[in-house]
Amino acid sequence: MENSYRDEQVIQNILKATHTIAVVGLSSEKSKPGYYVPAYLQRQGYRIIPVNPHIDRALGEKAYPDLASVPEPVDLVLLFRRSRAIPPFVEQAVQIGAKAVWMQSGIINRPAAQMAERAGLKVVMNACMFVEHRHSRRQR
Repeated sequence: MENSYRDEQVIQNILKATHTIAVVGLSSEKSKPGYYVPAYLQRQGYRIIPVNPHIDRALGEKAYPDLASVPEPVDLVLLFRRSRAIPPFVEQAVQIGAKAVWMQSGIINRPAAQMAERAGLKVVMNACMFVEHRHSRRQR
């Protein structure tokens, strides 16, 4: 039932209300979705904050080792990590006051999604933000 976390109205609300995105697992490899999806979103006007302890900078922005180290408010936490690694990042998203979490295509962790919902965050799971953003632009 992962489709319950791909609600079209929730997706549209997140895309419209989001300004600042902390990207957990942002990659320095341009051929990986963890790089080109945030790069695309940055070109669309979103503020991208890289969260990866293995890089210093990406997309012209300072990278942070974890969500707790990000020094500014975050609207959305975009997750590029294996499904089993998701819960601690959802906990951190709740702790920093993010409004939503988005698990990219292929990332499914129902207990983490439920934890986020119980804390009042909007949740998208197993969906590509790049694809959904492009789809929403065509709908206008």
